[in-house]
Amino acid sequence: MNYTPITAIFPGSFDPITNGHLDVICRGNKLFSHLIVAVGQNPDKEELFTKDERVAMIRELLADMPRVSVERYDCLTVEFAARKGAGVMLRGLRNLTDVAYEFQLAMTNRTVAGIETVFVMTSEEYGYVNSTMVRQMALLGGDVSKLIPPTVFDRLKEKIRRSKRALKPDVPE
Repeated sequence: MNYTPITAIFPGSFDPITNGHLDVICRGNKLFSHLIVAVGQNPDKEELFTKDERVAMIRELLADMPRVSVERYDCLTVEFAARKGAGVMLRGLRNLTDVAYEFQLAMTNRTVAGIETVFVMTSEEYGYVNSTMVRQMALLGGDVSKLIPPTVFDRLKEKIRRSKRALKPDVPE
């Protein structure tokens, strides 16, 4: 049996990266010879962490996965995939709402760019977790420590502390 190396991308804004994202990355690491975590920006969302901050956090988290690399991109996802020679896009599914959206996206990517999509179901404990919810909860003072890796949690707390201090410069550290 011949083995054909397959490069896949796992695109997202990862702002911040969640335990659900890490779950999908670990699964993708088992499926592909090379997985590129592609850090982009959703134009419909206001960023909390810069792309460079997100890339640095994710690289730190994935340092023990030599077949996984982390890169930022500023173009269409399918263009980035083509530049990297990735014929597969990895996507995680949390619920039925994701299925409808991801199916449409997968069909478009296949039609426009010939990229196949491989879906993995997120583990049950992460089926409700998304970055937007984590950001909103954290900004309102909620405990998100079980939803994101500890190092990301520490950076998130610091980022929020600094942003609140910037809004109210007379608040002591």
